[in-house]
Amino acid sequence: MAQPPAAASSDSRDIEATFKLLLIGDSGTGKSSLLLRFTDDMWLQPDEVSATIGVDFKVKVVEVNSKKYKLTIWDTAGQERFRTLTSSYYRGAQGVILVYDVSNRSSFEHLQTWFNELDTYSSSGLVVKMIVGNKSDKDVSGGREVPRKEGEAFAKSMGTLFIETSAKTTYGVRDAFAEVVHKIVETPALWQRSPAQRSNVSLNAESASDSSSMCAC
Repeated sequence: MAQPPAAASSDSRDIEATFKLLLIGDSGTGKSSLLLRFTDDMWLQPDEVSATIGVDFKVKVVEVNSKKYKLTIWDTAGQERFRTLTSSYYRGAQGVILVYDVSNRSSFEHLQTWFNELDTYSSSGLVVKMIVGNKSDKDVSGGREVPRKEGEAFAKSMGTLFIETSAKTTYGVRDAFAEVVHKIVETPALWQRSPAQRSNVSLNAESASDSSSMCAC
């Protein structure tokens, strides 16, 4: 498993590259909570998150293999309820995290719709994708509706990375972002070429699927 990227100062002048990451999925799956937990190590009640998150993205500088990378992590901030996302949201993204709630089967079943939208609006087929089953802490209360194996099987069929997380307990959150960032760094065609060049390159789905086995959740 890739080691979680280390946090680095945001005013650094020696940034190797800037990566755009997207969080997509049904409303209520905990995307904003995942973002807050990763960037600020905070967890708020669902009603507090909806009242607090009003920005389109957060910025975090991380260190991978002694090099610093700036992450701009975009959250839909409730817009997914109204299906107002456009191509501008997806344009230029190197990584996309598709989130579902393990205690809400419909959010899992809607993942295919989100994949279809990503394929429609993404400016390039070359993008690191990860499926995240959030709210895994619901296991304790018996609220799980989607077995982990079912999530893993779907991710394998889609050729994506997979992990389960809990923004509430911090479980798997850093690992999720770490896997995506490391995969981007290991795929130079994602960020060392122009957009026009990227469109002519396709990501090896089998390689992405194999990498999912390294995710310790």
